[in-house]
Amino acid sequence: MPIKLLVQGSIFIKSNQFATLDFSMKTLPFLLLLAAFLSLISTAHSSYTVVVSSRTHSDKHWKPVVEVLVEKHGAQVVEYGTSVTESLTSLRKQFPRHTCFVAQPDEVTKKFIAEVHQLTRKLDDDPYTDTFWGVITGYNATNALEIARYKKPLTVKKVASGTEVALECCTEGLWYDELVKNKYVRKKPGGEVEQLKGPDDTTQAFADVLQDYRPDLFVTSGHATERGWQIGYRYKNGYLKSKAGQIFGVDTRRRQIEISSPNPKVYLPIGNCLMGNIDGQDAMALAWMNDAGVKQMLGYTVPTWFGYQGWGVLDYFVEQPGRYTLTEAFFANHHALIQRLSDLSVGPRDKRGLAFDRDVVAFYGDPAWVAKMAPGRLAYGQSLTRKKKTYAFTIEPKLGSKSFETVNSNGAQRGGRPIVQFIGDRVKDVEILEGADLKPVIADDFILVPRPASYDPDRDYRIVFSAKLI
Repeated sequence: MPIKLLVQGSIFIKSNQFATLDFSMKTLPFLLLLAAFLSLISTAHSSYTVVVSSRTHSDKHWKPVVEVLVEKHGAQVVEYGTSVTESLTSLRKQFPRHTCFVAQPDEVTKKFIAEVHQLTRKLDDDPYTDTFWGVITGYNATNALEIARYKKPLTVKKVASGTEVALECCTEGLWYDELVKNKYVRKKPGGEVEQLKGPDDTTQAFADVLQDYRPDLFVTSGHATERGWQIGYRYKNGYLKSKAGQIFGVDTRRRQIEISSPNPKVYLPIGNCLMGNIDGQDAMALAWMNDAGVKQMLGYTVPTWFGYQGWGVLDYFVEQPGRYTLTEAFFANHHALIQRLSDLSVGPRDKRGLAFDRDVVAFYGDPAWVAKMAPGRLAYGQSLTRKKKTYAFTIEPKLGSKSFETVNSNGAQRGGRPIVQFIGDRVKDVEILEGADLKPVIADDFILVPRPASYDPDRDYRIVFSAKLI
């Protein structure tokens, strides 16, 4: 909201722009106070910051991407020279709620993604990511600009997948099994989940799904490279491939199948190797964004084996429908990963896997854009209330439920995820007044509660704490 102040009926300040007038010395103390006030406003925790290299910011084709985001979000801009890590000092000062890294495809390397992960955990002293971040790139500047401009929230009602997903949590959807030939599962709106028989080769089926069914969410797993997804994991099937910013299928008879799927969607290659690695203009990630309407996606930049940061996004996004945006689900899962890394009871193999996953999954798209599952089945309720300096976070199983566990489908490292609540404010000087035995982690903008191993119906699952707003 613009700042508008009236001074002696003759001067106003709007959006931090000053009118120049000749004041007497009597007004000097007031002006000094006013200047200090405006300085606080300009350096206070901005809600949105765009980080961009000087090379990209000065490019006539890419500069409009930054300008659109500034206009869309009232954003501040941080420009760096040769390394994205140079933006750390400015980000610490601004401490933004959202940070968007605008980058050309050749800038978005594995190293770049790792550095973004690392620097966004350094804005304060705790080990957790301190800002919701995303990378906006594209096959070209036109593609990136289209993603940056897009505003309309997405409610995910139609889900399609190449691996098992919890359709009972979805309005409607379908999936073909990567592990079992001919296994096809479907749920129609208002209907029950049913298993049907699918074709031996599902390449054409997936082309039809993307083109005609037009899912709001597409999910994949299995073998992949930067150039394509192997549809079958344990049996012979076709591929979806990419070249020059286009997605197409190649079936088991080597027949090429064109695909047109322009509807806005989000994409979760939760178990695929290398799907988030942009190693050239033919990269699969660029084709999904350019040719298949993808506005947000995640993706591993390396071959994956442990799977925590990919598969776990299903736990928060799909299996708690309507609770989190995709951005929130990604970072709730990342907070869970960091918390588990600090857990002394976790064994050495899991520690190694968590450390492996920590900095290798990219998140592409505008982090403030809203994509949410349509409201659906929830295993438990959670609510946060605030009265002055006191917050109360309550967790309640739904009627008839005997645990806090959500649905768990296929995939590595599933289940047992902690309960995460984003605060909305930024807080400090936290003092836990009630519920310390639940071992909550309360950071500046979220609460994390390790999932109770069992449910005791005779106790309240409630955490009360005091805190000051930052």
